[in-house]
Amino acid sequence: MRIIAVSTLKLFWSGKSEYQDAEEATMAWYREAVKADWSTPSDVKQPFGNASVLKDGRVVFNIAGNKYRLVVWINYPYRDVYIRFIGTHRQYDQIDAQTIRGAHMNIRPIKTEADYRATLREIEMIMSAEAGTEAGDRLDVLTTLVEAYERNHFPMDLPDAVAAIKFRMEQQGLTVDDLVPAIGRKNRVYEVLAGRRPLTIRMIQALNQRFNIPAESLINQRLAPKAA
Repeated sequence: MRIIAVSTLKLFWSGKSEYQDAEEATMAWYREAVKADWSTPSDVKQPFGNASVLKDGRVVFNIAGNKYRLVVWINYPYRDVYIRFIGTHRQYDQIDAQTIRGAHMNIRPIKTEADYRATLREIEMIMSAEAGTEAGDRLDVLTTLVEAYERNHFPMDLPDAVAAIKFRMEQQGLTVDDLVPAIGRKNRVYEVLAGRRPLTIRMIQALNQRFNIPAESLINQRLAPKAA
């Protein structure tokens, strides 16, 4: 999937210190979404069982133990995912996830922050375009421009491996017992989740194959410091 408006996520993390706990979880969501191939809403629900599918391609994801809501707008034929909002439940209640839209503009190169914001507003107007139409071709071009701009100005880091595992557990309702076939005995699973035991290559392969956790996220390991 092509994920755009990732600046919405980064600005949310950095805006207030109390939102920093959303960073690892949203990076885990990003890495899974960018590897996905969602052609229908049911494709989204398969790995994200607690996601809410709305009308017109809108989907609401629960993030960080359901502390935050992430609203995206998906054009399934073009595999485009437009991040519309992230916030607390109270902030989510103040918006209409179904109808967030903006104004129109002409296509032009994205050179400045103003160009970038204007292009996102243009995408809002045609996000529901059908494949093979003039509007669909326009959406395709604009999304490519935004992707290129965001790669340079809003690069997405990899989440910590433990955060990636916990995110998958949260989204699919997995327990420690579910991880035993991939990691080993329960005490070993607890050690991994606490950041006290590194993942082996075998564990990484098993977690990737069984639960579709991106391998690059599992390789990024940050172990907890040992007690003095």
